[in-house]
Amino acid sequence: MSETPPNTLQYRFDGPEDAPVLILGPSLGTTWHMWDRQIPELVQHWRVFRYDLPGHGGAPAYPTGSVTEVAGRLLATLDALGVQRFGYAGCAFGGAVGVELALRHPQRLASLAVIAASPRFGTADEFRRRGVIVRTNGLEPIARSAPERWFTGGFAAAQPAITEWAVQMVRTTDPGCYIAACEALAAFDVRAELGRIGVPTLVLVGSEDRVTGPAEARTLVAGIPDARLAVVPGASHLVPVEQPAAVTDLLVRHFSTAWQNAFDAATGQTAVAAAPAQPVPAPPAPVAPVAEIAPAVAQPEALGRPDPYDAGIKVRREVLGDAHVDRALASADAFSGDFQEFVTRYAWGEIWDRPGLDRRTRSCVTLTALVAGGHLDELVFHTRAALRNGLTPDEIKEVLLQAAVYCGVPAANSAFKVAQQVIREETTPQE
Repeated sequence: MSETPPNTLQYRFDGPEDAPVLILGPSLGTTWHMWDRQIPELVQHWRVFRYDLPGHGGAPAYPTGSVTEVAGRLLATLDALGVQRFGYAGCAFGGAVGVELALRHPQRLASLAVIAASPRFGTADEFRRRGVIVRTNGLEPIARSAPERWFTGGFAAAQPAITEWAVQMVRTTDPGCYIAACEALAAFDVRAELGRIGVPTLVLVGSEDRVTGPAEARTLVAGIPDARLAVVPGASHLVPVEQPAAVTDLLVRHFSTAWQNAFDAATGQTAVAAAPAQPVPAPPAPVAPVAEIAPAVAQPEALGRPDPYDAGIKVRREVLGDAHVDRALASADAFSGDFQEFVTRYAWGEIWDRPGLDRRTRSCVTLTALVAGGHLDELVFHTRAALRNGLTPDEIKEVLLQAAVYCGVPAANSAFKVAQQVIREETTPQE
């Protein structure tokens, strides 16, 4: 196989060249081999295209920071191959790519199946903390815990060879690409956009999935106008591996029914023999992050330039984490609300969002300033932020050592105690 260019993905084809193309997208930490047991049946109907995420399965390690970018690389790969119209099935991260294609490139997509997916995968904080753990400890803690996340206990015990294969898939992933994929999932949130998906969609989930389970699946079905739900009994997150026959049967029936309708530009219901979704409320629209308190400071729009508040709240959440920002905003009242708005707009929207320094460098500057000022409360959450921004514990140690020279040993002594506790909490793998 020739070298994969940075803007494309590593791929393989199976099946007859003149058949319609069906794409299979992988989960984070897996390779295209997670679909091996579906291939013999699927190639009887389609030309199956499988791809690896960057840095997975020996693919070149060109990290991608968003689901949108992965979808773009997939389309660039397909364009180079002359593939314009296709069906798509994806698991977890691969499912997010499918949703992205349905939203941004609906003309390319004939039909969609999303497996073990969600319109928002957990919380941004969870995925950014996973990135911190990988940056500090490597992928071994993630690899060891993969069977527990991916399979039911009974399957893992009965299939030790497959379980070990799953662990090895994670171990051979490039850490930098894994961290970038975590950042991509942290930023992925399409809850408010599901109603714009216009292709026939199968939402498939394992009944025992504790990562993106039936509740997340029902949220997808409730939001997508032409969607059907299939719950596979006795399966966890990596359901195509754990229950291959059931998944294959559902995919064949879904795409066989929806394919001709899609190519004929008909809309109609899909004929997937899957359990119909129970009516559930549509996901709520995102809540405004700040209480509506009349600002005491002049708005930037009044000064003839864009208001940096929206950029500021985005950066503030990405750096400090949703949980911290939510607590700060929830505690704001008529007395402190103006201050919270001021901090978001000017500290985060004006300064942290400037292009002159990257976030790693800004974290170094901020840690030093907090040591100099003796601001230990702020040092707690900015140490956590420094880890999220890519600094390693050793690099934070070096910042504090240099601060000891210029800011004083007593100040650095207190800072080391604070930072040591935060680093221990953030970098210890969860059992």
